[in-house]
Amino acid sequence: MKKLFLNLTCLALLLSCGATEKPVKSQTKPIALANNGYWQQHVDYDMEIDMDVNSFQYKGKQKLVYTNNSPDVLNRVYYHLYFNAFQPGSEMDVRSRTIADPDPRVGDRISKLKPNEIGYINVNSLKQDGKSISHETVGTVLEVKLDKPIQPGEQVTFDMDFNAQVPLQIRRSGRNNKEGVALSMTQWFPKLAEYDGEGWHADPYIGREFHSVWGDFDVKLTIDKDYVVGGTGYLKSETKASGNKKTLHFEAPNVHDFTWAADPDFIHDTLEMPNGPTLHFYYKKDLESNYLENWKKLQPDTAKLMTYFSENIGQYPYDQYSVIQGGDGGMEYAMCTLITGKRNYGSLVGVTAHELAHTWFQFLLATNEAKHEWMDEGFTSYISNLAENELRENKQENPQSGSYRGYIGLANSGYEQPLTTHADRYKYNQVYGAAAYSKGAVFIAQLGYVIGEDNLKKTIKKYFNDFAFKHPKPMDIVRTAERITDLELDWYLIDFAQTTNTIDYSVKSVDGKTITLERIGLMPMPVDLSVTYTDGSTEDFYIPLQMMRGEKPTSATIVSDWAWAMPTYTFDAKKVVKSVEIDASKMMADVKRENNTFTVE
Repeated sequence: MKKLFLNLTCLALLLSCGATEKPVKSQTKPIALANNGYWQQHVDYDMEIDMDVNSFQYKGKQKLVYTNNSPDVLNRVYYHLYFNAFQPGSEMDVRSRTIADPDPRVGDRISKLKPNEIGYINVNSLKQDGKSISHETVGTVLEVKLDKPIQPGEQVTFDMDFNAQVPLQIRRSGRNNKEGVALSMTQWFPKLAEYDGEGWHADPYIGREFHSVWGDFDVKLTIDKDYVVGGTGYLKSETKASGNKKTLHFEAPNVHDFTWAADPDFIHDTLEMPNGPTLHFYYKKDLESNYLENWKKLQPDTAKLMTYFSENIGQYPYDQYSVIQGGDGGMEYAMCTLITGKRNYGSLVGVTAHELAHTWFQFLLATNEAKHEWMDEGFTSYISNLAENELRENKQENPQSGSYRGYIGLANSGYEQPLTTHADRYKYNQVYGAAAYSKGAVFIAQLGYVIGEDNLKKTIKKYFNDFAFKHPKPMDIVRTAERITDLELDWYLIDFAQTTNTIDYSVKSVDGKTITLERIGLMPMPVDLSVTYTDGSTEDFYIPLQMMRGEKPTSATIVSDWAWAMPTYTFDAKKVVKSVEIDASKMMADVKRENNTFTVE
């Protein structure tokens, strides 16, 4: 077990580390996709926040306008109170102290927090359309019983007064992180839970990530006048407040979160990309000289990354993006990311590439990260691997090779759980990491092996075009690929994401011109085969998978289909065979590659 954990840790470390236009205001009417009756909820936030930077406590007033675009009558609503996780005895605390391999950033630190170091959000009053309603705080969730049910198509207003305390920085959020950043304000306000066709998603905050409602934010933040603030939203005004404070007014259209960070010692640099967006960089002025140099060097490379993602996924829709020193590693948010800044340059670019890519494969293609974490982390890892490779002078032949090693190590470990596992329900943190990051990246990379690289590029762009600002699910990426290729691909999702079936094809025998292959693993795949003849010539063959009902574009010689239930497959090549290799590209995630080659002695 210890050896497995060490191997997965090494792999996880390997992994981690254009023209724009203003977004339109979010829609408050039901959003329909052609022929499938799609709808999603909508919420607008208007908040006034008064932060005391000495006590790390703040008061808030929140006006929330909620539109029920669903066909259902809602008798309750739920809010997330994420800061309540940072209290001794919370679910996050207990889970961290009882799981076999706790996240070292958390460990037992929550259990040791003092009263003035914990996090909390206290809801003091809540009204529905002006009338007080009952509510109960249950851990990190506020359970709200409505005074009057919300009818389909109805819009209601919730008014809330709350007060909160910023926890000592432990996981993502908090104050005074290990690099001395004063405030990393993520998951800091009462956030309405998402309701969709699967019902409410009022998950407790135990360790993983988020699922939120699209809407528009209007935030007025009052804070010490010496603090530099960056994050989500456009700064509309800055005015003097009472005493030694200022009030910053931000607007953020069509996002599903609002994040900010603040420190009196932030340097604030900007870089204007041709035709936008404006890139903002916030980092501590007291960093050592080598780190300060890295943050300057990072800026043009971030512009290159932004261009790569916009060209290869879809256009970035906002006018700005910020890279901010803060948090506990790297985490994506609306229009910004928080990353730790004391890194060598390769690590700084790597974390920026990954978190910036999350803008597409999470903040614009907003999957439910608790249920489909691999679509978030895996797809992000896939595209950021490609983007980082573009920045390298010495490019890797296969920038996805680390993800393949991570997945194959997991598949052979005996500890794998299917990708349908809820993100909080993995038995081991490191199994979650290898599944979400490595196997998720392999899912999309290997899809290119199945349908062809050009078709994969078209699929990614169409997927973004069709599902940006929505909440796509696993079948949506598969159906998109089917629409591009006219192939049947449900089997691919079923076996690779919903089971732990593995791919294992072998060359069983070669006899003169006759080649026999064997399927050992349970997962079906089409097979690319490279053959070398005894006269030194070579030929590539493509063996279609029968249940795919077609072939990817290929220059190889296409032979007859292989039906999955048949354990062996035999065909005759044109000449006497010297050697055979299954999948010379290594883009098929075969878990035992040692039996993929055969040489006639």
